[in-house]
Amino acid sequence: MKKLLISAIFFGAAINLHAQKIVVTKSTVDVGKTGYEVPVTAIFELKNKSSKTLYINEVKPDCGCTTVDVPSKTIAPNHSFTITMTYDAKMLGHFTKQVGIYSNATKEPVYLTMKGMVLEEWKDYSKLYPYDFEGILADMNDLEFDDVKKGDHPEIVFKILNNTNTSITPNLLHLPPYLTAIASPEILTPGKSGKLTVTLNSEKVSNYGLTQEPIYLAKHLGDTINNNILLPVSVVLLPDVKNYGNISNTFAPQLKMSAEALNLGMHKGRNIKNATMTITNAGNMKLSISSLQLFTSGLQVTLNKRDLQPGEVAKLKVKADRQQLLKARSKPRILMITNDPKHTKVVIPINVK
Repeated sequence: MKKLLISAIFFGAAINLHAQKIVVTKSTVDVGKTGYEVPVTAIFELKNKSSKTLYINEVKPDCGCTTVDVPSKTIAPNHSFTITMTYDAKMLGHFTKQVGIYSNATKEPVYLTMKGMVLEEWKDYSKLYPYDFEGILADMNDLEFDDVKKGDHPEIVFKILNNTNTSITPNLLHLPPYLTAIASPEILTPGKSGKLTVTLNSEKVSNYGLTQEPIYLAKHLGDTINNNILLPVSVVLLPDVKNYGNISNTFAPQLKMSAEALNLGMHKGRNIKNATMTITNAGNMKLSISSLQLFTSGLQVTLNKRDLQPGEVAKLKVKADRQQLLKARSKPRILMITNDPKHTKVVIPINVK
């Protein structure tokens, strides 16, 4: 089954009645193209943005060809929830399907709409292009420039496909000064594929360690940005080991950790989990941890010491939010930059079950 996930901040239309309010991220979702009898699903995100419990009394699709799933019909105040619509795609051509959501929030229903096109001959691009940026399909959903040194100019090339019904001019919006991007070809007609080449100018990255920026994959220059087209970028810039001088192995600081990774066996009913590991300076010079950063949200990390004399031990404490980590696009990791010549960059994976 083909699926399109619509996830964004709650900027959609609000329907008010006294203290009740339902906020919808996007009331109309274009699911693009699908094949004959290949069901397609749209996922809508909503929120009960009020101080009272929301009760969904009835859900009415406009025809029997559409099924609707509401995980819960009782929504606590200020809680988010999802509603999915699935069309059976048993008729060729364009389609527009609607569902009415009846609740105690208002006398009038909230209407959600999905639209798209059913084709007799259709290719499933989900394996080659698993990520959907509102009609632009891509083979990756984040860009990572790893182990970069000053003076490097690495490139990332990712493939895209125009899954809309009109020609587009793909652009990456909000590029930081250290990134440039070229689309080839510049214009993509419906159903055609291309590529975007993103080049990093490391001289313009100001800080060692991890730098992260949000950029946006848009169909046209000047499109409105939103979380549906967000494409996170991360850069790990390594310090020059020459800056540490000619330190012999005998006198160098030496980092040792009690574990190479943190395994958090978190149960579904428990969202928050704490873990601790130790860091020891097993060398003969002061060990300095100049950077301690996170690749994803959902983690809180504290380190009680950044400078460790020979033999000293520090405690690294991690607090993890399971729900946030499961939504993260990239793998949860902790990055440390140190003055240990053999461990200038240390990445600690966080394994969440």
